[in-house]
Amino acid sequence: MTDVVDVRDQRLARVDALVDTGTFTEFGSQARHRVHAFEMQRKRPAGDGVVTGTARINGRPVGIFSQDPKSLGGSLGEMHAAKISRLLDKAARGRLPVVGLLDSGGARIQEGVAALDGYGEIFRRNVALSGRVPQVSVVLGPCAGGAVYSPALTDIVVMRRLDSYMFLTGPRVVKAVTFEDVTLEQLGGADMHAESSGVAHLVAEDTEHALELVQRVLDYLPGSCWDTPPVFAPQPPDPMPDIPSDHRLPYDVRGVIRGVVDGDSFLELHERFAPNIVVGFARVDGHAVGVVANQPYHLAGCLDIAASEKAARFVRMCDAFGLPLVTLVDVPGFLPGTGQEAGGAIRKGAKLLYAFAEATVPRVTVVLRKAFGGAYIVMNSRSLGADAVYSWPGAELAVMGAEGAVDVIYRRELQADPEQRPALIEGYRAEAMAPQIPAERLSIDEVVTPGETRDMVAATLASLRGGLHPEFRHDNLPQ
Repeated sequence: MTDVVDVRDQRLARVDALVDTGTFTEFGSQARHRVHAFEMQRKRPAGDGVVTGTARINGRPVGIFSQDPKSLGGSLGEMHAAKISRLLDKAARGRLPVVGLLDSGGARIQEGVAALDGYGEIFRRNVALSGRVPQVSVVLGPCAGGAVYSPALTDIVVMRRLDSYMFLTGPRVVKAVTFEDVTLEQLGGADMHAESSGVAHLVAEDTEHALELVQRVLDYLPGSCWDTPPVFAPQPPDPMPDIPSDHRLPYDVRGVIRGVVDGDSFLELHERFAPNIVVGFARVDGHAVGVVANQPYHLAGCLDIAASEKAARFVRMCDAFGLPLVTLVDVPGFLPGTGQEAGGAIRKGAKLLYAFAEATVPRVTVVLRKAFGGAYIVMNSRSLGADAVYSWPGAELAVMGAEGAVDVIYRRELQADPEQRPALIEGYRAEAMAPQIPAERLSIDEVVTPGETRDMVAATLASLRGGLHPEFRHDNLPQ
């Protein structure tokens, strides 16, 4: 009996560490596979390699499953998949967030197509729940082959830095087919997915940290699209930093974000992927919001393919779950180049445009220093339906920067007399880029100082809160 208790304690250790003490109710603990091929009848552990049930996290109900690598390697077979599918059905009926702790050797080869069909059943339910209840995947070990599509369909992916991997084909197959020598980490490690692929939203140092991140993520999200996000006690923001008045000098926009949102409330997602744009959850006066901000420290804050896709999916997720959007703009345009154009910059940029234009939640934009060209429009402009647009003193909104505009408009004059270029630039700024011009045309609602920004954003969001109606809006399609 002691051995049985010890095994059960090991199976539930991760679940117990995540959920509120004493709240986990397990189901399917006696499920066993029914395969006799390959002598599998000799290995029929109770639970079939996965723990499923419901619990509470910070007092709120959730559905949870945790794959057990010590039981058949956590491999997925018919019964294993049936348990997860049943959990997802319960989450749909009860409108519960779902947390999946993934640590599996992949499809159970001995079960053949039944294992593949099991994955399909799970994927179908992931899609059916998309945009309806939050789905969080936590990769705590291997996740390979078809299994990777389930976390890719969920809203948030957390990966443990050491010994967690996600890839479609392993290093041996890669070497056999492409002759590349790659390690597990290079092919599908947490750092690769955080920096290059963008699959991982958050990277944890260990299992405990990963579970803490899950708890924190869920604190920003409602139980379902039909609920409102939890509200916390308001906290004062950090001091607003001084930023360079010279539009060509970089600064870290995270300081501005922390000067607008509640103190210690900003949780950045995709921190190392497409760093020229910053996205994350935060709170303003205790209410959850999504933040999107250009980052002048990287590529001067230009939008590119990766940044557009990163921001588009975040905007759609926030809209799906009723989080108002705060957009901080300091963008010189889209990144130029043949690589960007051939890579689909038009199509990918349109995803971000579409996400903002489609959004139904309250949306507030603050132009910090500049907003030029198509990037001005895409970054939640008034013309895309932003509820309020503010700018800091001296901010410039125009088709392009003054230098480029002068080179186009006064090409002949500059050929005749290049020395007049500085004067022409100043004249263009005065005639076409003065801050009062967009204010007179209601492209912006008000010019506010950096010190006034937090209060203005908070007051605007409070005035719009009555327009938030929890409902199903749309799914959270992977970008």
